[in-house]
Amino acid sequence: MSDGPLRLAVFDCDGTLVDSGHIIVAAMRAAWAAEGLGEPDDGLIRRQVGLPLVQAIANVALEHEADMHHRLAAHYKTVFTTGRLDGLHDEPLYPGCREALEALANENVILAVATGKGRRGLASTLERHGLAAYFTVLKTADDGPGKPNPDILVDAMAEVGAEPWNTVVIGDTIFDVTMAVRARAKAVGVGWGYHPPEELSRAGAHALAERFEDVPRLARGLWREGIR
Repeated sequence: MSDGPLRLAVFDCDGTLVDSGHIIVAAMRAAWAAEGLGEPDDGLIRRQVGLPLVQAIANVALEHEADMHHRLAAHYKTVFTTGRLDGLHDEPLYPGCREALEALANENVILAVATGKGRRGLASTLERHGLAAYFTVLKTADDGPGKPNPDILVDAMAEVGAEPWNTVVIGDTIFDVTMAVRARAKAVGVGWGYHPPEELSRAGAHALAERFEDVPRLARGLWREGIR
């Protein structure tokens, strides 16, 4: 059991814990097809992962108005609730994920999730992979403004009593990093998700992980830097 101040590690989900980009792209394509629209750009879709759904759709469907964005979002949700896509739940854990969570948990680090997913979707993902027991706090798109707004991160810190300088956010997008910076927390950008490492660095990431195995070590270093 480790001594010292409370330490909090806050993980993103899509693109950080699980590789779900292909499912998100497929669901977006199904939504576009339901409205008789041309095919959306897959790369552009992937760059929106982590944002609130309607905002992500608006960033892809720039030529359409808000009412269309909301209709597309409704179609997207229907795809998931009705399970219309083959392989809908084929979102594997990234290699080393479980081991890294176990290592942090064994050091009495409090683990949390802050994600653009809805609560139901996050719960399904965590239960499917047997990860739910690792996390003390779950913050989702249902709990406040989406990333990069820091509100859900601030709420997570307040819920467990963690100080910003002892909080590390682990995520794959500039939205995760910006959320951390705005909350005065630390950020570890990961190199296996949907935004390239150089963009994470420019956004203010304090460290970059090439493999999941790097995350506990990098987080420890940032917590040491944050000791007051």
